[in-house]
Amino acid sequence: MREMKVLLYAKNEKIVSRSGVGRAMFMQKNALKSEQVELTCDPREDFDIVHLNTVFPSDYHMAKKAKREGKKVVYHAHSTKEDFRNSFVGSNLTAPLFKWWIMKCYQMADLILTPTEYSKSLLNGYGIKNPIEVISNGVDTCEFQKNVLDRESFRRKYGFRNEDKIVMSVGLYFERKGILDFVELAGRMPEYQFIWFGYTPELQIPKKVRDAIHTDLPNLTFAGYVPKEELKKAYSSCDLFLFPSYEETEGIVVLEALSSQIPVILRDIPVYKNWLEDGRDVYKCKNNDEFWVRVHQILQCQIPLLTDGGRMRAKERDVLCQAKKLKYYYSALCKKNA
Repeated sequence: MREMKVLLYAKNEKIVSRSGVGRAMFMQKNALKSEQVELTCDPREDFDIVHLNTVFPSDYHMAKKAKREGKKVVYHAHSTKEDFRNSFVGSNLTAPLFKWWIMKCYQMADLILTPTEYSKSLLNGYGIKNPIEVISNGVDTCEFQKNVLDRESFRRKYGFRNEDKIVMSVGLYFERKGILDFVELAGRMPEYQFIWFGYTPELQIPKKVRDAIHTDLPNLTFAGYVPKEELKKAYSSCDLFLFPSYEETEGIVVLEALSSQIPVILRDIPVYKNWLEDGRDVYKCKNNDEFWVRVHQILQCQIPLLTDGGRMRAKERDVLCQAKKLKYYYSALCKKNA
């Protein structure tokens, strides 16, 4: 009898490759291989479980096909109605339809996985009755580590001086990500440099976001999408990671920043409750006035940086630990099928 085999369905991987979901899929694959889980990305091969990470029609049809053939379906719930809002043009109008669709997808699953207790509570609130387990997307803490040797070359590339204090953020050009607040803070703090990594085609975003990314400030840079290696250098070379997002299911870039030991300021939203403590691991703020105060305090060395606590929280969610949990869930499903 052969070992359990898992289909990581990846037809839409390229579409989401520049998003957190794409990064999660990439980490899943590598981490599960390290756990000797037999994987395939080819749906023509035989398999016992299909693991789905996206909610495109092809994913739904793959789940239906697997169910017809007696296979187990694992659906990773990275998306919610709440984090769909305030993203693309028209997203608020279509959010109820999006909720209906993701429920239709997730309800095909024998097991739903979701990154945090917060996102699990949202799914339960939708009325989904399928089994739901919480499993962090994880972060490779060996890969995302502080490297002071990157500082000089990074700053030279982007035209920053050695003495500049740099505030960074990472995300798509979504209002939900707090990009309007980031631009406003850059305007209020001309003594610091602000740089945003990430990109969304302008035709897909509302006018106020388009206007924001074209704001002409000498201390504001939109660097666009950069590969992972460049982002690692940014975490090691900037002085503060500011993530003013209004809604997340977890926030992979937050884990990367924590792992890289850069001071982190977050918006005080429910997703971080019970695993990131204000004043121990990160600093949390409710509005731009509070962000303004905390940014000054950190960059002027008036309060502790909290990077050791942040690194500990990242290690608790190391991707290899999450792979062990995932392997356990796969095995439990196969035993039910036996």
